Amino acid sequence: MSHFATPGVREARAALAARLRELRLDAGITGKELAGRCGWSVAKSSRIENAHTAPSDADIRAWCTACDADGQAADLVAANRQADSMYVQWKRLQRTGMRRLQETSAHRYERTRLFRVYASHVIPGYLQTPGYATALMSTIAAFRGTPDDVGEAVEARMRRSRVVHEGDHRFATLIEENVLHHRVGGADVMAGQLGSLLATMALPSMSLGIIPAAAPREQVMWPLEQFTVFDDAHIHVELLAAKVTVTAPGELELYLRAFARLTELAVYGAEARALILKAIEALDAGTTGP
Repeated sequence: MSHFATPGVREARAALAARLRELRLDAGITGKELAGRCGWSVAKSSRIENAHTAPSDADIRAWCTACDADGQAADLVAANRQADSMYVQWKRLQRTGMRRLQETSAHRYERTRLFRVYASHVIPGYLQTPGYATALMSTIAAFRGTPDDVGEAVEARMRRSRVVHEGDHRFATLIEENVLHHRVGGADVMAGQLGSLLATMALPSMSLGIIPAAAPREQVMWPLEQFTVFDDAHIHVELLAAKVTVTAPGELELYLRAFARLTELAVYGAEARALILKAIEALDAGTTGP
C-alpha cells in the first residue's frame, strides 16, 4: 500500500486485515502456526494482519484455508480488490499507452450529468485543445516511460470531450490562476488554449471560475490536488504516482465541501475573462507568472 493512499484506502485495508485476524483467532491458532500452514514467514503474516502489506488473492485464500474458513474467501477477495481499485498507479493504467485510458473513461463522461472539476495543475481534460493535449501527453509519456500513442490518445480525448457540446451535461469548473501561466507547449499552443477557454465561457452548460493567485486563503481553502467529481457519487483524484478513486460517503462529503469553499474564492464572468486575457498578454510579452 502506497503512502499516497487516502484515508478511505487505509481504512479499507485495515478493515480487511482485522477480518483476517479474527479468522485466525476464531481458528485458535497463532501467527506462527498460520505462517507454517501457509508456507510463508511469520513476518509476512504479521505484515498482512497489521495492514502493512496488502495481501494477494492467493494469500487470502491460503489464509482462509489455514483457518478452516474457505467459505469466506470469496467475500474477502472481493473486499481486497475493492480496496485495491481505490488507488491505481498511472504506470498500471497506462501500461499499454494513454489511448485506452481515454477510451475506457468515455462511458463515465457520457453518463455523468454534473461535473465538478478543480484544476490546480493543468487545464481540465474536457477543456483542452488538441495542441495543449498533445504537448501535455507527450511530456507525461516521456516522464513515465509509457508507450507513445499520443496521437491516438489525443484523438480519444477529443472524442470524450464532446460531452461539453453534446447531451444534457453541466460543468462547474474551477481553475487556479497559476494554471493559466503554466507553459504547456509553445506560446502559440498556450495562446490557443487560453483563447479556447474564453470561448468556452459562453456555453450555457459551463460555469468557469478562476481562483486568483492573490485570493486570501486563511479562512477558506489552500490549493489541493486536482480532482473531478462525477455526479456527487464518484471522485477521481490525480496524484503524481496514481489515480485515487473516492466513493466513501465521508470522503465524498469532504471533497464536495472543499469544492464549495474553493468556489467562494473564484471569480466569474468579466473578472475571470480579465485574468485569462492577462495570461494571454503575458505570453505576448514573453513573461510568466500571474
